[in-house]
Amino acid sequence: MAPAVALPVLLALVALVAPGLGAAPGCAHPAHRWCRSRDAAVACQVESSCPSLPRPAAAPVELSLYYESLCPACREFLVLKLFPTWLLLPEEMLNITLVPYGNAQERNVSGKLDFQCQHGPEECLGNMMEACLMHEAKNFSSYFPVIFCLESGSSVTKNLEACLQIYAPEVDSGRISACVQGDTGVALMHHNAQLTEALDPPHQYVPWITINGKHTDELQAQAEASLLALVCHLYQGEKPEACGGSKAPRIPPGCRR
Repeated sequence: MAPAVALPVLLALVALVAPGLGAAPGCAHPAHRWCRSRDAAVACQVESSCPSLPRPAAAPVELSLYYESLCPACREFLVLKLFPTWLLLPEEMLNITLVPYGNAQERNVSGKLDFQCQHGPEECLGNMMEACLMHEAKNFSSYFPVIFCLESGSSVTKNLEACLQIYAPEVDSGRISACVQGDTGVALMHHNAQLTEALDPPHQYVPWITINGKHTDELQAQAEASLLALVCHLYQGEKPEACGGSKAPRIPPGCRR
């Protein structure tokens, strides 16, 4: 019995004996290069015959959380579901957007924007502090642990210095305070108001979760029941060991408008 010959090798031999034989229309690559890159394999229509090609990177699961800084259900979801899931998964698997605003109301008072929040002025301050933190820190891996610290602590609005010292000492708290007290903080909250008001369907409660740009009752329930399992199920790339999945108690109902 003749020894088996790997197909990429066979393709190269064909090219040497009869150049152009078997090449797909539009294939400008010599046969010995067909399996060197995915672009060449696709152009020459031999992708399925090149097992050594690296798998294309899968798109991350996109999760957006619309929330309020003092809403108990929001804090519970962020602290017990979202943050642990983020820690367990590689960064290329899950992309998170945080939008602190929720059920707040934006008003124009004598030419100036004013915000009224469901849980009072302290919640408006917490929302703006977290928005300013994101604006100043910029890097998600820097500001998300700080937001976790704020939301899991005794006071969202009074522990910023301590949380920054622990999780992001490189971030200047003075810049965050200046943002909160100035026009930048107002502009950030106006932007979050626009993002929240543009939701389709309109949000009925918070936390309001969208997955890959969509919100359904089923996705919301799955995210609240087991976010890790949902992300692992939706991700199209190679699954990490963390994707064993386990059921967990449901988060309490959100804070309705």
